[in-house]
Amino acid sequence: MEKGLKKEASAAGLDELCINTIRFLAVDAVEKANSGHPGMPMGDAPMAYVLWKRFLRHNPKNPAWQGRDRFVLSAGHGSMLLYSLLHLTGYPLSLEELKRFRQWESLTPGHPEYHPEIGIETTTGPLGQGFANGVGMGMAQRFLADRYNRPGFPLFDYHIYAITSDGDLMEGVSSEAASIAGHLGLGNMIYLYSDNRITIEGSTGIAFTEDVARRFEGMKWHVQKVGGNDLDGVARAIEAARAETSRPSIIIARTHIGFGSPEKQDTPEVHGSPLGKEGVRAAKENLGWPLAPDFHIPEAALSIFREALDIGERIEGEWKAMFEAYAKEHPGLAEEIRDIIGGRKNTGWVNNIPVFTEKDGAMATRSASGKVLNAIAGKTPLLIGGSADLAPSTNTFLKGMGDFLPDSVGRNLHFGVREHAMGAILNGIAQSRAIIPYGATFLIFSDYMRPPIRLAAMMKLHVIYVFTHDSIGLGEDGPTHQPVEQLAALRAIPNLTVIRPSDATEVAEAWKTALLNGGGPVALILTRQNVPVIDRARHAPASLLFRGAYVLIDPPEGEPEVILIATGSEVHLALASYEDLSKRGVRARVVSMPSWELFEAQEEQYRAGVLPPHIKARVVIETASPLGWHRYAGSEGDVIAIERFGASAPCKVLFEKFGFIAGNVTSRALALVNRVKGFQ
Repeated sequence: MEKGLKKEASAAGLDELCINTIRFLAVDAVEKANSGHPGMPMGDAPMAYVLWKRFLRHNPKNPAWQGRDRFVLSAGHGSMLLYSLLHLTGYPLSLEELKRFRQWESLTPGHPEYHPEIGIETTTGPLGQGFANGVGMGMAQRFLADRYNRPGFPLFDYHIYAITSDGDLMEGVSSEAASIAGHLGLGNMIYLYSDNRITIEGSTGIAFTEDVARRFEGMKWHVQKVGGNDLDGVARAIEAARAETSRPSIIIARTHIGFGSPEKQDTPEVHGSPLGKEGVRAAKENLGWPLAPDFHIPEAALSIFREALDIGERIEGEWKAMFEAYAKEHPGLAEEIRDIIGGRKNTGWVNNIPVFTEKDGAMATRSASGKVLNAIAGKTPLLIGGSADLAPSTNTFLKGMGDFLPDSVGRNLHFGVREHAMGAILNGIAQSRAIIPYGATFLIFSDYMRPPIRLAAMMKLHVIYVFTHDSIGLGEDGPTHQPVEQLAALRAIPNLTVIRPSDATEVAEAWKTALLNGGGPVALILTRQNVPVIDRARHAPASLLFRGAYVLIDPPEGEPEVILIATGSEVHLALASYEDLSKRGVRARVVSMPSWELFEAQEEQYRAGVLPPHIKARVVIETASPLGWHRYAGSEGDVIAIERFGASAPCKVLFEKFGFIAGNVTSRALALVNRVKGFQ
């Protein structure tokens, strides 16, 4: 061991050696990248070390082990703290990857990105999201424990730990999520709040002076205060938090951003910028660390960290032995758990999907959705969800399946009027890799959920969104509640599949597609107003929905002169116009296009068959912004859409005033056919 380190080890022991190893791996990585946030890892390394060394139940050899504790770095800008811990404890994250921090295709991007195979439980960076994800993880643990744990077999008894920051607590999503966690009494959550009192603009005193302890006490959290560098104090606080099983815990740790930097400690300058060559030298000299080589890992420290490998293997082995004994007593439940571990999907519900016909009469697609949900609920035990205080309107309540409340664990979640937290909590639940969660609200309020929806798409999580009241069709509530730009905004998110079904038959297929989808979240866009059930004896089957777009009906003879493309309730307008055009001797094709994303995933030959390139006369009909539709309408096509906000009036009046009536569609189609013929 180097001379400087001998002195450090004898004075402060191996713990301090390990803590400084974490600090300077972070410092060196940020310096090499010439980009990043060194201050938070330098300040939070002591409490992170205590947590990982003394409390966190994990197995670096099997990062996705179901019985593990979850660790969330909500303050994702301090990503090198997490990367350092993962490498040091033996996860499949090499030192070379630390040296490639923030570089193209490295495993160490600027903010942590969901990668459970290497120990990264969730994508963080947008502040507050990780905080709320942890609440979802806590709810998932409680649900899984209630379903699978049996006396003597605590298979799902893990904790959710997180490190959060001032910025996390300032974001509104954390308040929404903390309120839910306290209400539910999620005693499996233990958060370490790094109270370093510094933000990018300066002291937190310029914008954040609330009493955090009293705030969380008011939300029914267990609250403690401790010095962030007091290792034993942090350990005692975590022990006390683990003993508190009826409330979530927050440990307010007074930390020092950039700890050890003689010039930058406790200043904004160390938050998001490298220390610089001289700053690195000064910090290393101040803490007795060798100036060379960079990325230095003392053997004594590595030996301490790598104890996690043997410990993790042992505790997972004990869990497996418990599971084998459990399987003998509870074989049915054990088989479900094996399916979870193996990533096998349950499809036993498919035959329970109801069959709708035109004899069922007109119904809102939100109502059809509720019928589908309740029909399959008995065969989908790991499908859980709820709404932002709108279940009676969104039709998302599972009858007879109980409520998830402080004193009960049912399948109906109650998020209250908290869309932002709902979205982030759904992500945390989905990260269980066992439960499929859904969340519902009006389409207009998807705007409140956009950050977590975007992150769900980035992480390719299996989350289902039920967005109802999808257009001006909701009527008298007016433009504040009538979505116009929301469909275009959702379709702009990569990996998010948006499905707007036209009737009950397509709703059934949409739920089937959503539940079987494994490539990312799905948004179901549903009507408030009633729509007829399409006669599938005359029209193409709704089972073609999985292709995203399909020919609903063609002219009896000859090639179509015009293609009418529509989604949702507007498909019925297209069908009415089809009849009008037929009477006028114009050959029309109606295409139902419930999902752009599913359609774009089809082979080119199929897409060209639905929308033949040589047929230029195309009319798109959708009660939303036209943004993006010209890719399907073509340069010579027409788009009947909405380019202003809605209005307060009865539904039928609004459709007439905005031109969503069969007569207008027909006249626009006729004009287009004549214009295109003139070009030929």
